[in-house]
Amino acid sequence: MRCRFTAAEANEKVIIPHQETNCLSPMPEQYAVLGNPVSHSKSPLIHAMFAAQTGQDISYEAIEAPLDGFAATVRQLREAGYKGCNVTVPFKHEAFALAQRHTPEAATAHAVNTLLFADDHILGHNTDGIGLVQDIQHNLGLALHGKSVLLMGAGGTAHGVILPLLQAGATLAIANRSLDKAEQLAASFHQYGKVTSSSYAALDGHVFDCVINATSSSLSNALPPLPEHIFSAGALAYDMMYGRQTPFLEFAARNGAATLADGTGMLVEQAAAAFEFWRGIKPDTRPVLARLRT
Repeated sequence: MRCRFTAAEANEKVIIPHQETNCLSPMPEQYAVLGNPVSHSKSPLIHAMFAAQTGQDISYEAIEAPLDGFAATVRQLREAGYKGCNVTVPFKHEAFALAQRHTPEAATAHAVNTLLFADDHILGHNTDGIGLVQDIQHNLGLALHGKSVLLMGAGGTAHGVILPLLQAGATLAIANRSLDKAEQLAASFHQYGKVTSSSYAALDGHVFDCVINATSSSLSNALPPLPEHIFSAGALAYDMMYGRQTPFLEFAARNGAATLADGTGMLVEQAAAAFEFWRGIKPDTRPVLARLRT
């Protein structure tokens, strides 16, 4: 008998007896999510459910990489035989620089949240925007074509969602406390669609069909300095922070947003896109979403 390791709760491995007598049977292929901090991550649980659903024999764990040791951690994983990893804050730009090759999604974003370890190179991908658009359009039922979208933030996650939002037909405005970062980000995507930049003060008098919080404000229970009348009739307020009511969602509820959503759907959908990228099979996200939400 050997022990098969499958990821369960965040940053834990559960040893499950695997009833077979052939000690030479291959061990599960290994994956991980790297971040700092990362102990809160639900990715191990999500990928364990995907693996069980699709019959894929893999293990997946959460690993906290030192702030000055991301590249070294990736190297150690490759040397240990891992097949790939997800990347979360604050390492998405470092992951882009580390990858020798990039998918179009990663190349335009200049940020990577998924790495595939090939024999002779590391391939970087970005599934953040794929997951966000899938959640908004498929799970929440808001067709983005022709809709006005305000994206708050200019970090790695914001970089990753702009192209898919524009490809879905949205008109995009990017707001950030540092206006020059918003301007630079908007300028880098002008060729792909209608995208502008703004300070928060300049948003007064404008309304949007969808307002997305991609800032880190919710981590510290803070609120971006939004004007009150920012939501159009029937608007969606979307916070990428998941698992709790945030100051942004409370603000949106008080100020006319029709639909409130946290980032649980995006988390699951981007994970499904990463799983398909690695394993070549697309899992069903519906039962995973149902479990996380209950």
